[in-house]
Amino acid sequence: MNTKIYIKILSLVLVFSSLLYACSDEFVKVSPEYSIDSENFFNSEDDYHKALIATYDLLQASYANVILGEIASDNTVAGGESPTDVIGWQQVDKMIHTPVNSNLRDIWNWMFAGVQRANYFMEFKDKTDFDGKEAMIGEVRFLRAYYNFELVKWFGAIPIKKDVRFQLGDETTIPRSSTEDVYAWIEEDLLAAIEVLPTSSANVGRTTKGAAQALLGKAYLYQEKFQQSADVLEQLISDKDYELIDDYNSVFESAGENNTESVFEVQYTDVEGASFECLQCSEGNVAVGFNGVRGYTGPLFTAGFSFNVPTQGAVDAFEPGDLRKDVAILDIVAWSNEFEVTYTEGNDHTGYYNRKYLPRKRSTDAAPDLNLTNPNNYRAIRYADVLLMAAEAYNRGNISDEKAQEYVSLVRRRAFGDEFHDVTVTGPALTDAIYQERRVELVGEGHRFFDLVRTGKAANEIEGFVSGKHEVFPLPLEEIQFSNGNWNQNPNY
Repeated sequence: MNTKIYIKILSLVLVFSSLLYACSDEFVKVSPEYSIDSENFFNSEDDYHKALIATYDLLQASYANVILGEIASDNTVAGGESPTDVIGWQQVDKMIHTPVNSNLRDIWNWMFAGVQRANYFMEFKDKTDFDGKEAMIGEVRFLRAYYNFELVKWFGAIPIKKDVRFQLGDETTIPRSSTEDVYAWIEEDLLAAIEVLPTSSANVGRTTKGAAQALLGKAYLYQEKFQQSADVLEQLISDKDYELIDDYNSVFESAGENNTESVFEVQYTDVEGASFECLQCSEGNVAVGFNGVRGYTGPLFTAGFSFNVPTQGAVDAFEPGDLRKDVAILDIVAWSNEFEVTYTEGNDHTGYYNRKYLPRKRSTDAAPDLNLTNPNNYRAIRYADVLLMAAEAYNRGNISDEKAQEYVSLVRRRAFGDEFHDVTVTGPALTDAIYQERRVELVGEGHRFFDLVRTGKAANEIEGFVSGKHEVFPLPLEEIQFSNGNWNQNPNY
């Protein structure tokens, strides 16, 4: 399943295929006023709108971040057909990955492509004026912060270039900025975005003020800036623009997409096809097909490739009576006993599957390769996550255990359908309760590895994890080579 996208991101001269074209003078001569290239664009509101869409587009490639963020953790194992199926995922699962890993390289390439598109927009942000441009700039700054946040989570220190595109040769002259500087840039982008973004959008999927607040609160939390995190998340909560959906199961079905619990959601569709040669070209959620039950026939779901299969530990993390368990985890044996089902066992078979993001049956007019074009949106930031982040900030910052208890209990009341499971502990016991709640509430959504790393628990929970090494992933070998000694590899790789 290895892709054939070999992009040297920092030497990329980005051309938007949907926006731009270039012609050789020997082929056709055009007058300058008809020249359309990267320097002669942004002449109308429509041009800016197209560039904005192009910046959003790389969000769809973040499916790779989600599935590998689970596989790297103790929530799931790689699975697949065999121990060599998508070898990069298998290596991360066993914590034996190296700088030569095409799947980690994909994350680097695709997230930097998102940054590059955002920088292209910002480079020409002042070229043409029109009503509504400031809000559009806020969207771009949110998206750039989102891509940079993913990059700093995965790789630590990264190169930064502000409001201008990376060019050929930058990799030999621009250093990797410290994680502190990267986070400062993320904060600057998000604070600016909050000032101009609307609280709601007429177009489904476009980012809002609440999404920027949530991501800023998360960035603060990752840096252990607990007071700042609590402040911005409390403002988001008090604005009451979001609420928990009563039925946890409905959140992850098609009818539950973009509901009032969804603070930010990556949009997918199944109207366009894709190929294994260009997985990033898909408009569908590629991870969903990979999560699917191998050889499956039966109700509700369609077959997939049996990657990212939950561990027994993830299943056992749910308390008796927790209604989330059967929504998050498909027990294939129990399911087969209830319905007429056939399936085959893949590598690392545990008997469990990530039900939130299993491929659902759909209409016959969907794109031909169902495994690459699943329309399941990714719920990137849910209100439940916001509540749990706020609870953690209040508790770990010694600000208010009472507030922390309130927000964790809100999440648990939906999980159990009563108020008898509210959290009453304080101090370190409350901290542990919050961590536990994050695991069961967000299982299968790509957050677990980074939660374990930022809280210092990864070495105890992830088999093969080496402290001082595996907190971040290696830069692709090609990037180190192309930098001609300008960049050093992450420690111990």
